[in-house]
Amino acid sequence: MLDILVLYYSRHGATAELARQVARGVDGVAGCRARLRTVPALGGTATAPEGAAFATHGDLAECAGLVLGSPVRFGNMAAALMAFFDGTSSLWLTGVLAGKPAGAFASGSTQHGGQETTPLGMLLPLLHHGMLLVGLPFTEPALSETAAGGTPYGASRVVPQGERRELAQAERALAQALGARVATAAKKLAPAPE
Repeated sequence: MLDILVLYYSRHGATAELARQVARGVDGVAGCRARLRTVPALGGTATAPEGAAFATHGDLAECAGLVLGSPVRFGNMAAALMAFFDGTSSLWLTGVLAGKPAGAFASGSTQHGGQETTPLGMLLPLLHHGMLLVGLPFTEPALSETAAGGTPYGASRVVPQGERRELAQAERALAQALGARVATAAKKLAPAPE
């Protein structure tokens, strides 16, 4: 069984909800399972939110692929997630992530507030680690049909500030498609059993 790490930070739950859909996409690929993890808020509590576990460097080393998610913060990933990656130099030195597939997803409060720049920025540390990038091609029908979230750079969703809403069908479909694409790539890249 190949573990695909779905690693995210979520402050109010919108990104966590998207992460669960990415995990469903991973779990839908035979031979793959999602390992859902989060990171602590900067200066936050030492306990993970209910239903989540904090990521470790071991999770990164053991995964066959990675899907990284963050809320949009001025067009960038959240500082808590970047702080986690700032601490991965030992993994970079060993090249343990090189050659593994990776994708990104984001959640924001406005359609044009960083839904495209945030996933692109999140991919930069993954490129430095030598990971192989997986996006969402326009062969995914929901990408052309959505009036909500979704980009070729990764799944996304828009939840206006102060509102709570269900994921739009296109947002759900694209998050699941991203998880499935990373899992499928991991299967193709996995060494043949001996």
